[in-house]
Amino acid sequence: MAPSQEKSAKTPLIILGVIIILVLVAALSIVLTRGEPTLLAESTPAGVVQRYVAAAVDGDETTAAGYLTNDVLANCSPMEQFQADNLTITLISTKERSDSADVAVSIASFSGNGPFGAQESSYEDVFSLVKIVGAWRIASTPWDLAICPNEGMK
Repeated sequence: MAPSQEKSAKTPLIILGVIIILVLVAALSIVLTRGEPTLLAESTPAGVVQRYVAAAVDGDETTAAGYLTNDVLANCSPMEQFQADNLTITLISTKERSDSADVAVSIASFSGNGPFGAQESSYEDVFSLVKIVGAWRIASTPWDLAICPNEGMK
């Protein structure tokens, strides 16, 4: 085979190899970025609620407590931690005023795995926030998303 014929025979294989690599890179990036919600700005009431819920779901009471007012921390009583593995929390709306805000969420819980699938129940509730020294802090949470950090954190 002449050198020019060898080169033209390898060109389609090289192009095919490049296409396969590009498809694999695209598929990997989709898998790695899928499912993660976009983080809202921490300077907004919804962003504070999002971070609080994420920390509470992860069991990070220290971080979650940083989003609560001192009154909430001082007056909470230890309770059983909610079961985060079967909850879905969705933002419904935010009503912001100059020094307070309400963040409405939908809370869905799933249980069981019966013959017709998991049972689901959902309801709407509200996080109340206040602005303290320019930062939003949570003044009340839905009961099943409330945390009460260990006594040593107060």
